[in-house]
Amino acid sequence: MPHPLEQLRDNALREIGDAPDEKTLEAVRVRYLGKSGSISVWGEKMKTLSQEERPVVGKLLNETRNAVADAIEQHAEKLRSQKESEALASIDVSLPGTPSERGSLHPLTQILDRAIAIFRRMGFALADGPDIETEWHCFDALNTPPDHPARNEQDTFYLPDGRLLRTHTSTVQIRTMEAAPPPIRVIAPGAAYRRDEIDATHSAQFHQIEGLYVDENVSIADLKGALEFFFRELLGPDTAVRFRPHYSGMVHPGVFEEVNKARGDDAYNPKKWTGYAFGLGMDRLAMILFDIPDIRLFAQNDLRFLRQFA
Repeated sequence: MPHPLEQLRDNALREIGDAPDEKTLEAVRVRYLGKSGSISVWGEKMKTLSQEERPVVGKLLNETRNAVADAIEQHAEKLRSQKESEALASIDVSLPGTPSERGSLHPLTQILDRAIAIFRRMGFALADGPDIETEWHCFDALNTPPDHPARNEQDTFYLPDGRLLRTHTSTVQIRTMEAAPPPIRVIAPGAAYRRDEIDATHSAQFHQIEGLYVDENVSIADLKGALEFFFRELLGPDTAVRFRPHYSGMVHPGVFEEVNKARGDDAYNPKKWTGYAFGLGMDRLAMILFDIPDIRLFAQNDLRFLRQFA
């Protein structure tokens, strides 16, 4: 006469094989292997058996439990395979696939990322500052004369509380020097805003990278070398770079760089510290690098234009 555990095993295996779906199979598992299941209950019965019966029944209990668990796992895999096959049966694999658009980074994002990577290789750290600034950070701290045209409401976006949209990212230079003593070597990428007449080369919002390097024995030769290296890394090793003296009023000495009109100055404190600062117009550089004829294309979200950079 078979042992009750053997009878349970046979009944469980039959019900497992007859289970038509995963829900029914789960019900069978709970009925036999759940906390109060028929097979699990035998684990509690082991305490009432004699010393002679325990080894025999214990071995049979483990074999029954393993056999039922293995059968449930194998049948569950079979049901999953059947379900997947039924789902695929309705798909015509000969039909063409659904086309997907290939996205890309905006050209301004691309050139900002490339520029930042070059300056990081040169040892510059990233610095950041607010787009909405005080007049002191934007003008006074940079030695902008009180009567300078840039302070006029016709050139700068002023807010009702007297603050303004920064006209350059040079404001980050001031905030960096306020926050940390020299030596300093940072770049500050970001947006700037001016009341320019919008045309093919001017926009009310544009993008800059400001650089600031303050240390002992820094000269304008260091500025020249840094910018030459940057432009040749960005635009190619054969790029011709020419610097020419330029009076800006707020920097001394000042230079214009032919590729992108970079402004530079050195000698923050000639008694101990010297340094240089520069500002690069990233929109203009993107126009050079990608041969873009009109700066307004950057803001028009025309997919015909943007797809060229995918």
